[in-house]
Amino acid sequence: MKQLSEPEALNKAAAYCTLCERCTFEVSNKLTAWCVEYAAQQRIIERLESEGFINEERYCKAFVNDKIRFNHWGRIKITAALREKRVPKENIAAAIEQIDEEEYSNVLKEIIAGKRKELKGKEDYQTQQKILRFAASRGFEPSLIMKIIRFTPKDEIYL
Repeated sequence: MKQLSEPEALNKAAAYCTLCERCTFEVSNKLTAWCVEYAAQQRIIERLESEGFINEERYCKAFVNDKIRFNHWGRIKITAALREKRVPKENIAAAIEQIDEEEYSNVLKEIIAGKRKELKGKEDYQTQQKILRFAASRGFEPSLIMKIIRFTPKDEIYL
């Protein structure tokens, strides 16, 4: 791939950022893939931030909302994914704090109800452990999982 000039890379990166919210890390990776030198990458990223194409706080909020609503992820998995993208801790904490507790619990209830249905209604210790492991793998907190497993009727489906 030929190396892009700085103005070309800036235009291409701006177009990339307009498709959906992007964090600095994603844009930096894309610029590296386009063979843009490091100094030019820094100038491009600064310009994109100053013009509002990149906003880490806005990115975090969108990421958290999307992962809860569409991917049914919990706080732990979302936090890990954002750390992997090198998003500042303050932005992660602020976005996680803004999670609607009722919606969050309903997503977990939906996951638990679906897993119970999949396991054909058995309610023994092993089934409970399978549900717990499944919900934990989605990034939900074990204490919240146990609370919902205990207080959710077996035959209640949250859809």
